[in-house]
Amino acid sequence: MIFLVCAITALFIAGINGGDPITAPVYIPPSEQQHGNPEKGLDYLIYGDYVKSGLPYGYFKTIFGRDTLNYLGRAGKSALLPHDYNLVKTANGTEVVAPNCLQCHAQVFEGKLVVGMGNTALDFSRTQQAGKVLMAASAGIMKIVSPAQYQAAAEMIRSIRKVFPYMQTEVQGVNAADRLATLLVAHRNPATLVWSDTALLAVPDEVVPTDVPAWWLLKKKNAMFYNGFGRGDFTKFLMLSNLLTVKDTAEAREVSAHFGDVLAFIQSIQPPKYPNKIDIALAAQGKEVFNVTCRKCHGDYGGESSYPNLLVPENIIQTDSLLFISNYQNPQFIDWFNKSWYATTDHPAKLQPSNGYVAPPLDGVWATAPYLHNGSVPTLAALLNSKERPTYWQRDFKHPIYDYSAIGWQYETKQAPSGKKVYNTTLAGYGNYGHTFGDVLTEQARKALIEYLKTL
Repeated sequence: MIFLVCAITALFIAGINGGDPITAPVYIPPSEQQHGNPEKGLDYLIYGDYVKSGLPYGYFKTIFGRDTLNYLGRAGKSALLPHDYNLVKTANGTEVVAPNCLQCHAQVFEGKLVVGMGNTALDFSRTQQAGKVLMAASAGIMKIVSPAQYQAAAEMIRSIRKVFPYMQTEVQGVNAADRLATLLVAHRNPATLVWSDTALLAVPDEVVPTDVPAWWLLKKKNAMFYNGFGRGDFTKFLMLSNLLTVKDTAEAREVSAHFGDVLAFIQSIQPPKYPNKIDIALAAQGKEVFNVTCRKCHGDYGGESSYPNLLVPENIIQTDSLLFISNYQNPQFIDWFNKSWYATTDHPAKLQPSNGYVAPPLDGVWATAPYLHNGSVPTLAALLNSKERPTYWQRDFKHPIYDYSAIGWQYETKQAPSGKKVYNTTLAGYGNYGHTFGDVLTEQARKALIEYLKTL
């Protein structure tokens, strides 16, 4: 079972925009950011105690066994844990295993762990079952046999009981980060961050799916999240996984002190280079196509690269709108954040939603399938030709194969929805429509464009 935490930084789905809906691309200005030490940031990510509660080490080892891969090259007991968990010593001296940010922000790709790549293999479609199994296997026994260990795990157990039954997605491979954030915020006092067993906010019914953006893009962006509503200091959003177990603002301040270093590490990540041969002449043709078709929103690449940081409104992008529409339907969460400790202390952040999505940088785009903000399009070829987008499609999560021709995950088209493994684009929030700018291109122009995109 996966605790799925750091994705909490991905989205707070809620809010209201006091102005008129935007109808043309809007420039997002930069905000002042903290600086730090990248090496210290990586160390804190893979060893740190930003989530301060979890399963006691012995229970974790009994239930899940030992990991022998050690992708991160960690030392001591940490070497025996999966890369997406940290070993943490709690206040009463108990060693617990807590989820870390690599739950969502790293993926094993062709046998190697790529830190910063969005994890598209997560399974949020079975959270109700997973939560019940964990509780039955550990919490009841622990409370009787090991009260000190239960105390060390109490905050994690409490949060899992409150959120896991209500964050189940319709299919595997999409992320429920926004839902996780919504549920946790509903149980926190905005000023003190102290937990309330009773929800303090009305929680919407829908679970809105998202894809996980690559961390290496953040260095170019002036706002976080697909709809660009994360403004101000990025570290306040990056540390939000702490909401899973945080006791109060004193603990939040201690954790926050490390996230300037974490941001510095994230900003140091470079996108993976395309590993196969590139047709240079064809890529040069593709660059010309890119400059006419894509450059205005996605920027320039090469020696004098630039990125415009444009928020593209719904009337232009025309992709599935449930993600930003839910902002307007649930303003209580925007209000919570903008009055909270995260927005009212040093290096404040704020949420500023709009009716559109940010055109992302395209560095390493070849490695970021599936595409669109909800991961509804399996390949670049299908993204650039909407007629090729399957309504129902399935990929192999156990033995994934990357398609270096179409650029994306190898998949099988289905004729009808069938269980949680098949992506169903007819569901609300899962639509694969919009972003049809490539439809006007000839087949040869699309082929050249894809060749150029491999070079980014």
